[in-house]
Amino acid sequence: MKTPYDIYIFDLDGTLLNTLTDLHAACNHALQECDMPLRTLDEVRRFVGNGVRKLMERAVPEGTNKEQVEQALICFRRYYLHHSLDTTRPYDGVCDLLDRLHRNGARMAIVSNKLHDATTNLCNRFFGKWIDVAVGEQEDRGIRKKPAPDMVKEALRLLHAEGKRTVYVGDSDVDLMTAENAGLPCISVLWGFRDRDFLLAHGATTLVEKPEEIFPI
Repeated sequence: MKTPYDIYIFDLDGTLLNTLTDLHAACNHALQECDMPLRTLDEVRRFVGNGVRKLMERAVPEGTNKEQVEQALICFRRYYLHHSLDTTRPYDGVCDLLDRLHRNGARMAIVSNKLHDATTNLCNRFFGKWIDVAVGEQEDRGIRKKPAPDMVKEALRLLHAEGKRTVYVGDSDVDLMTAENAGLPCISVLWGFRDRDFLLAHGATTLVEKPEEIFPI
């Protein structure tokens, strides 16, 4: 059976991988190192989606100066690069979906606002047999973070694809905006960091409750 789309562009955190516990641990490690109040898991869940700098800007106390935010960010990055695999795992059914898509001719890529090294490491660790293109934060190369379309365009360039018969799959409002800015349809997943009401309020039109539901769409 041919897949409904030729190319699938996946978000990573909250879509393919449950990374929340490790992100929470890294966030609180950085806050503790900087003598700042810690954050709950649900708070960090709300903070993620726009990259680690924005995560730490949201996590530090209101009124924190730029130098303190930068120090917290450095602590986060140092810790997370060594602890991004402590509890992170694919969501149930994700690997089966990727295997089915791959066997039926689909090509796939990951785009994530997390650190580029962490993105590629996690892709290789969990999804290397199916996905060989992963694009993380690279603003130093002029590739803007999501929701700008740059990361999607970079993924398509690495796939040597034009973007025809391509779909974007994500779990957040940032992903919805990214798909729109890239001119792609979006499948919103309900097992990630945002719930149905939130996604519908931000314009979601296609929602799935299980990975297996993505294939027939």
